[in-house]
Amino acid sequence: MNEREIIEVAALDAGKRLDAFVAEAFPELSRSRAQSLCESGDVTVNGKTVKKNHKLLEGDSVAVLLPEPESVEIVPQDIPLNIVYEDDSVLVIDKPKGMVVHPAPGHPDGTIVNAVLFHCGERLSGIGGEIRPGIVHRIDKDTSGLLIIAKNDHAHRCLTEQLKDRSLSRVYDAIVRGSLKDDEGRIDAPIGRSLRDRKKMAVNGAAPREAATRYEVVSRYPGYTRVRCHLETGRTHQIRVHMASIGHPVAGDEVYGGGREKELEGQCLHAGSIRFIHPDTGEPMSFSCPLPAYFTAFEERLKGTL
Repeated sequence: MNEREIIEVAALDAGKRLDAFVAEAFPELSRSRAQSLCESGDVTVNGKTVKKNHKLLEGDSVAVLLPEPESVEIVPQDIPLNIVYEDDSVLVIDKPKGMVVHPAPGHPDGTIVNAVLFHCGERLSGIGGEIRPGIVHRIDKDTSGLLIIAKNDHAHRCLTEQLKDRSLSRVYDAIVRGSLKDDEGRIDAPIGRSLRDRKKMAVNGAAPREAATRYEVVSRYPGYTRVRCHLETGRTHQIRVHMASIGHPVAGDEVYGGGREKELEGQCLHAGSIRFIHPDTGEPMSFSCPLPAYFTAFEERLKGTL
């Protein structure tokens, strides 16, 4: 059974209706679905069931029991996958830049999920959600790199727990705009849905959740810095939002202020390495993949400016 997700109400969310707060905190839920959860008692405030229109106070503790997924029909498609590792429980792939992970409005097919369904057949986990079978974590369409797929429910539960307790670690390579003052640092700033644009995330946005990113400088170039980012948490767009919040947005990231570089289509961000505990053997697993061509080509151009 799922555990309740607990979120503390921040000052900027005080006065909001409970159902609106839940819908903002969990973008995968529609407003009507959030209302249903409130009415069914799957959402509590300070341990008590309240009405969906209950007005929240700063410091309130909202606990949400997310529903188990319902199966939907997704068409398997014969799309090549760059497989880094595979066994009976786990599949690790290197996702190319520009490919969507799971079906969504505007991207009904041609996704990683469609490709994985074809590759694995019926051997996938169904815990991940109605349109994300087997998907343990996500990376953005224009982010490249490593992605873990769970092939069964046991593996999915184990890997999801590792995300929560942070024994599953992910490291990203990025090129950001500007010159960072320090050679390393840590950004500890909660992330929530942007109050101005629901398609974006923001530091201290609606229903913010704990978020922390460590970074270290790898190389410096005129106007740019190559960094390596270590995720301590896994919020939507975390690295992009955090780096932008300190004045160094990821190069090519037009959404969060990185501007447009003619050599790039989308952000210069690559999930280069990942570590986790194998759900069956208990053995530590570690994988890495090389920087993709778009990343190395852009960095070579920057080296030419030295």
